[in-house]
Amino acid sequence: GEEHYNCISALHKSMRGSDENASLYWLARMLEGGEDPLYVARRLVRFASEDIGLADPLALTQAVAAYQGCHFIGMPECEVILAQCVVYFARAPKSIEVYRAYGNVKECLRMHTGPLPPVPLHLRNAPTRLMKNLGYGKGYKYNPMYKEPVKQDYLPEELKGTDFFKERKT
Repeated sequence: GEEHYNCISALHKSMRGSDENASLYWLARMLEGGEDPLYVARRLVRFASEDIGLADPLALTQAVAAYQGCHFIGMPECEVILAQCVVYFARAPKSIEVYRAYGNVKECLRMHTGPLPPVPLHLRNAPTRLMKNLGYGKGYKYNPMYKEPVKQDYLPEELKGTDFFKERKT
């Protein structure tokens, strides 16, 4: 019932708040109450990117490994795998940078009126002679061939200069 959602919310908020003791408590309360460990593991995968993100990119690896471990061995043996992951997440630095930036991109797409801007010609592949003659791929700079960073636009013209990590584009 509702307690299922209340407990997962408490677990998330305890990890987000870096409280390892409360995180373990809510995890144990769920598992000892019969919660599906794979449900908890799936929620941890989401938490790894949503709440920890680039502050600790290995968090996602931890979460996927925990999910796989739970899938392989099941309860009760997988409880310690989930406990390790939960404590790791509670102790990890947190960042919502990617979560927020992706939200800004989605908002930009939702708020756009009319047809979406075309992919710039230099970013398009030219698998046929016709496409090549139409200018597909023309002027594209293949970064690995250069010693220095390449100056090149990757967004459509009307979004040039947009930084989804810093602003909302509507």
